[in-house]
Amino acid sequence: MAKSISGPEIEKLIQLLARVPGLGPRSARRAALHMIKKKDQLLGPLSEAMAEAHEKVTVCLRCGNVDTADPCSICTDTRRDSSVIIVVEDVADLWALERAAAMNCTYHVLGGTLSPLDGIGPDDLNIKTLVDRVSNGGIKELVIAVNATVEGQTTAHYITDQLDGFDVSITRLAHGVPVGGELDYLDEGTLTAALRSRTKL
Repeated sequence: MAKSISGPEIEKLIQLLARVPGLGPRSARRAALHMIKKKDQLLGPLSEAMAEAHEKVTVCLRCGNVDTADPCSICTDTRRDSSVIIVVEDVADLWALERAAAMNCTYHVLGGTLSPLDGIGPDDLNIKTLVDRVSNGGIKELVIAVNATVEGQTTAHYITDQLDGFDVSITRLAHGVPVGGELDYLDEGTLTAALRSRTKL
């Protein structure tokens, strides 16, 4: 068993940082040491920001986004096209699409995908709220923007079945060759999807 080389407070900080995605024990140790060295400029303000986030951050009951208000700032933005909803698996996907700034519409965060092997069923996801949003009217298009995995596609089909009979257009993200991608480096699944989704020039 490794001997502790610092006080329990520092060890606790390292252990908590190690739980952050992308940080292992070694990276967490480096991050903790850097913050301690910059105690006044970094550690203090960071702890205040985290305490404030813990107190104020909430989940939007309408779309599943995280914000300091419910409904969130995206749902209440009157400049957005509220007739179009992009359906994503996670808040991280929402943030990625917002960074791309490709569409000025609203979102719906599912909170994951259907996965019977992991015990995740429809009731574990934010699907009922989505169906309610569509049934309330005013929605013209749903863009299913889930990952191109078996679970993602299963979830997309389930949502499509749940919305059968509603007057709403359901589309999905195109799959295929990424911008700047070279064919020689792409896997067979991506090439097949690209060929099936080919468009006219």
